[in-house]
Amino acid sequence: MDSKDKKRIAIFASGNGSNFEAIAKACAEGRIDAEVVLCVTDKPGAYVVTRAARFGVPVVEFRPKDFASKAEFETMLLGHLREKGVDLICLAGYMRIIGDVLLNAYEGRIINIHPSLLPAFQGADAIGQAMKYGVKVYGISIHFVDQTLDGGKIIAQTAIPYEGSDRDELETLVHAQEHILYPATVQKLLSSL
Repeated sequence: MDSKDKKRIAIFASGNGSNFEAIAKACAEGRIDAEVVLCVTDKPGAYVVTRAARFGVPVVEFRPKDFASKAEFETMLLGHLREKGVDLICLAGYMRIIGDVLLNAYEGRIINIHPSLLPAFQGADAIGQAMKYGVKVYGISIHFVDQTLDGGKIIAQTAIPYEGSDRDELETLVHAQEHILYPATVQKLLSSL
């Protein structure tokens, strides 16, 4: 498939960007029949910017506080997304709730990965919430993004049995599974767009 015929992905991230790298690498290796054409971060200087540079992916860095409203910065982002012809938005540790501007423009084409078996442990620090609760099976969910917090229709999930108490060890297990499940789910989803 010619590069201009490939589906085009934008990845939104606020931090380290390991899932950005997993998706970009899967595209580069042909495991996802698409290309990552844009990285968006609300944290200028976040490590995801370094990862994007290694893959030659342009980055839009912005500070929400520099805009009068969420609608204003999402309108700016929408301009970049349209300019790049983005087909799918993948949230990968993007710590902002998506608003109406992007939801309306990309309805059914924004997905998120969350480190729990939704609907359990929604919101920030899902792993910490689950550990505090004492669960014996952790997990990952990939879901469509809607107006609710981690509440959109679930696309894929995987369970991670773990009965230890070492958060670093658990996070390593969760990330390893994310880096398998997210690219596979993106490939499957793109075939239906």
